[in-house]
Amino acid sequence: MKISILTLFPEMFIGPFDYSIVRNAKKKNLVKINFVNIRDFGIGKHKVVDDKPYGGGLGMILRVDVLEKAIAQTKDKDLSINEQKIILLSPHGKTFNQKKALEFTNLKHLILVCGHYEGTDERIKKFIDEELSIGDFIATGGEIPAMLVVDAVTRLIKGVLKEGVTTVESFSQFLEYPQYTKPNAYKNFSVPSILLSGDHEKIKSWRNKISLKITARLRPDLLRTAPKTITSKPKRTF
Repeated sequence: MKISILTLFPEMFIGPFDYSIVRNAKKKNLVKINFVNIRDFGIGKHKVVDDKPYGGGLGMILRVDVLEKAIAQTKDKDLSINEQKIILLSPHGKTFNQKKALEFTNLKHLILVCGHYEGTDERIKKFIDEELSIGDFIATGGEIPAMLVVDAVTRLIKGVLKEGVTTVESFSQFLEYPQYTKPNAYKNFSVPSILLSGDHEKIKSWRNKISLKITARLRPDLLRTAPKTITSKPKRTF
C-alpha cells in the first residue's frame, strides 16, 4: 500500500514513522509513505500557497489552484476510485474511526491532504473524495491528524501484525477487556483470579462479559450499532 501525504511541513514527519509498527511495516515493504511538499506547487518566484479570504476575515487560506496541482501530480492515473482515495483532513469531515481505518487498508493508494493556517479554499472539495476529522477540536494543521490516520491504517494492513491481534482489541466490535501482568498483587490490588486459573474457556467468557460491560458503561453508542445477535445474550449477564 502507498500513502501520500500532502503537507507544507514534511519535516514534521521526521521521527513518527521511523519507530515501532510503522517502521516495521515499511521495512517489510507492506507500506510506502511518500511526502509531497505543497509549497513546490506555489505561485511565482516566492512559491505563494495562500492568500487573504474574500469578504474579509482573519488568517490566510490555502489556494485551490496550488492544492489541486499537488493532488493531480500525486494521483495515480491508472487507479480507480475503489483503489485510490483522496482525503482532506478537516473539522468538517466525519470522525475517523476503526471501521474507516480498516476500509482504507483495501486501497492501493491513500492520499492525505493536510490543511493549515485558517483553512483551505472551499473549491478544493471538488477535487477530493472525502473529508475526515479526528475529533471535535482544532489542531494547528492536518499533519498530526495525518500521523494518527497513517498509524491506525498501517497496523491493520495484513502482515504487519500477527494474525488475530487486531480482531480482539477495542473497536473491533466493543471496547477491549482489561489487561493485567506481573505482579499478581500490588498495594492491595490483585489480578482477577479467573485470569490465573488456566481455564481458557472461562477466561474467554469472562473477557467477553467484561468487554460488553465496559462498553455499555463508557461507550453505549457502540452497542447501538452492533448486531443484535452479538449483544442480546451477553447483556443479560450484567
